[in-house]
Amino acid sequence: MTSIGDRGAIYLGLDVHKNTISAGILGPGEETPHTDRIGSDDDAVRRLIARFDDPGRLRSCYEAGPTGYELARLLDSLHVRCQVIAPSLIPTSPGDKVKTDKRDCCRLARLLRAGELTAIRVPTPAEEGVRDLCRARADMIIDATRAKHRLGKFLLRHGRVWRDGENWTAKHRVWIAGQRFDDPAVRVTFEHYRSTLAAREAAVAAIEADVVGWCTADPFAGQVTRLAAYRGVTRIGALTLAAEVCDWRRFPSAGAFMGFCGLVPSEYSSGERVRRGHITHAGNVHLRTQLVESAWAYRSHPSLGVGIRERQQGLPPAVTARAWRAQQRLCTRFRHLDARKTSRNVVVTAIARELAGFLWAEMTA
Repeated sequence: MTSIGDRGAIYLGLDVHKNTISAGILGPGEETPHTDRIGSDDDAVRRLIARFDDPGRLRSCYEAGPTGYELARLLDSLHVRCQVIAPSLIPTSPGDKVKTDKRDCCRLARLLRAGELTAIRVPTPAEEGVRDLCRARADMIIDATRAKHRLGKFLLRHGRVWRDGENWTAKHRVWIAGQRFDDPAVRVTFEHYRSTLAAREAAVAAIEADVVGWCTADPFAGQVTRLAAYRGVTRIGALTLAAEVCDWRRFPSAGAFMGFCGLVPSEYSSGERVRRGHITHAGNVHLRTQLVESAWAYRSHPSLGVGIRERQQGLPPAVTARAWRAQQRLCTRFRHLDARKTSRNVVVTAIARELAGFLWAEMTA
């Protein structure tokens, strides 16, 4: 509902694209917004805001998307309150099958006035920069993994099968380097696959060298130190988690944070029937990926290895105690679930969900 202080407000619903912005403008007492279409450049936005006598009366919003947060920062500099809206949480009508920019901006303006929209947190430029760096590292790891798969499938097609242990160990790489092919085209293809993999792995090493420096720098150094005390959470992993969440206290409970990570079961229950399905996969995929990767570390018995001890040096005893309790709980839980479930992926997902709860509790303690 609209608060008393907002009764004289003017609501702007903005449907933002690369080159254009469709604006739905809903004034006090109006039921139908009127619309305008402007360019997406800063000057066009400034001209739109200049039409109004008091920018402080404006309440604006737009959907989070590929255009990022620069528009929100521009509006804030013009003293216009702006919310960036979570697209997946915008109420929709099942019977509405028509979608246009004009209808979208009008709907945003009406929903904003009704208080039916869920805003996301806009990161600071410094926070967004570190987050972009962590996401670039993740992209390069994916590229390197794909290069490994292509090389492996190429060798398999030509009858070269590795049967002497795990893939991509030092021994496996020596075996790959020793492969020889008689056909010149096949030989050239093999070398291209190998050189591509070498380039991808070099790119990963280079960006990780840059990422490491931010683990001990503002704005995330304090969060990284505490998160890295937990098993399976390296310093780079902790930086990824911190950069994606930024403000942990915006989640009122551990369950809310688990839902933001998309690790809670979907549910469709009605009347006496209760139906729960797979995890929702909603929310932040980067967080979910990092938590699942960290959860694999709990498949063995609780222990304090060299890496964890090094990361926990200088931390308050309360932090290390919470990390140890989490490790005992999650390692035991992993073994019990692993004995009952047929799929390891289900087990790891359950552990990742509980790990998310422990990390939220740590960062809000």
